Amino acid sequence: MSGRPPFSPARPVWFLLGLMALGAGMAGVVLPLVPTTPFILLAAFAFARSSPRLHDWLLAHRVFGPLIADWRAHGAIRRPAKVVSMVSIVIVAALSLIMGVPLTVFAIQLVALGLVAAFILSRPSPPADGAG
Repeated sequence: MSGRPPFSPARPVWFLLGLMALGAGMAGVVLPLVPTTPFILLAAFAFARSSPRLHDWLLAHRVFGPLIADWRAHGAIRRPAKVVSMVSIVIVAALSLIMGVPLTVFAIQLVALGLVAAFILSRPSPPADGAG
């Protein structure tokens, strides 16, 4: 067997989702307010169902591979990624406040950002970080 998933009508959908998530994750590497880790994890998940070649490439990638390995092995997020995430969350909330978004929108945003922050902070750091 070639390691290729059997054909299913959902395979092209998974492949497209993987490409979009990979693009968003790559954007997150250079754009400070775009998260990288969740998009790369989603891309790996989608490629595992559609493209073993791209899935293997992601796992072997020098930047993205460790993110996936940490998540799979420990459900962990590295400390630098947590710091960048928290700084981004604070910046987004501050910009919304400065721009005067409607109070209802700001409240919804704060709840969503708070839930994201709580999830990120609840994840351990991988053992190699020396923490967690």
